[in-house]
Amino acid sequence: MGEVIATRAAYGKALVKFADQNPDLVVLDADLASATMTNGFAKAYPERFFDMGIAESDMVGFAAGLATCGKIPFVNSFAMFSAGRAWEQVRNSVAYPGLNVKVVGSHGGLSVGEDGATHQCIEDFSNMRVIPGMMVLCPCDGNEMEAAVAALLAHKGPAYMRLGRLAVETVTDSIPGYHFELGKGVELQDGKDVSIIATGMMVQEALKAAQILKEQGTSARVIDMHTIKPLDEALVLKAAKETGCIVTSEEHNVLGGLGAAVAEYLSENCPVPVVRHGVMDEFGRSGKAPLVMKAYHLTAEGIVEKVKKALAMKK
Repeated sequence: MGEVIATRAAYGKALVKFADQNPDLVVLDADLASATMTNGFAKAYPERFFDMGIAESDMVGFAAGLATCGKIPFVNSFAMFSAGRAWEQVRNSVAYPGLNVKVVGSHGGLSVGEDGATHQCIEDFSNMRVIPGMMVLCPCDGNEMEAAVAALLAHKGPAYMRLGRLAVETVTDSIPGYHFELGKGVELQDGKDVSIIATGMMVQEALKAAQILKEQGTSARVIDMHTIKPLDEALVLKAAKETGCIVTSEEHNVLGGLGAAVAEYLSENCPVPVVRHGVMDEFGRSGKAPLVMKAYHLTAEGIVEKVKKALAMKK
């Protein structure tokens, strides 16, 4: 079993790790440094950290100004606010001029648990994905998160990245030949009957689902789609042609996110059954995270159910 660490914690460590070799890196936070885990950077590099208070829209505009001066701002808040409250500023002040600002949304999805429906952001992929030129990422574990931060520092242009609150098992460090590249998914496990394309913490559930399916005689391919936009169309097309049906899995509304991106692409290029696994267009509710995830079927067993539906459609 790999290290168990929240992607938000891995993110905070990565900011500190890469700060010296990236002197233009600056970090902005909306009075949530202890939750977004930017407090380590604030302590190590106080002159490059800006606590903007509970004013996300102002924070994004301020970051845009820093970017015009050659800085690389990482803007942090809860996903509900960085991708929701500040959406207009992200669109008009960052994406429209194509500025090098990285918008980070922590505590995404239903696994926020006790924080309740108002803070369980299940719309951030959709909100950010529809903005022209905006890259959208959701790393699945600590290892992948560190690689994503390094890649974003080298990437010139606007991007949105979701972080998770819950500690999750690290799985990508044990994959032979694993390589992280923006815009490129990773095939974690081969399979011939169905392809499960997952993002974020649903990648771990997809791997568990594949094991359950194996015991039932079904060979499932598992793809980690850490970059939702731009979608790795070549990998999706290959999976569709070779396995004949797709199940997508995300801790997000089934409208507008990973499932929508895959379905949109395949409907025009290789029509095969695509079954979307995620939040079925409803708000979350407060409760302990594992229980909330189970209530919304965001589990390995929930993926297995969707796979059986996809296989029936394939026949």
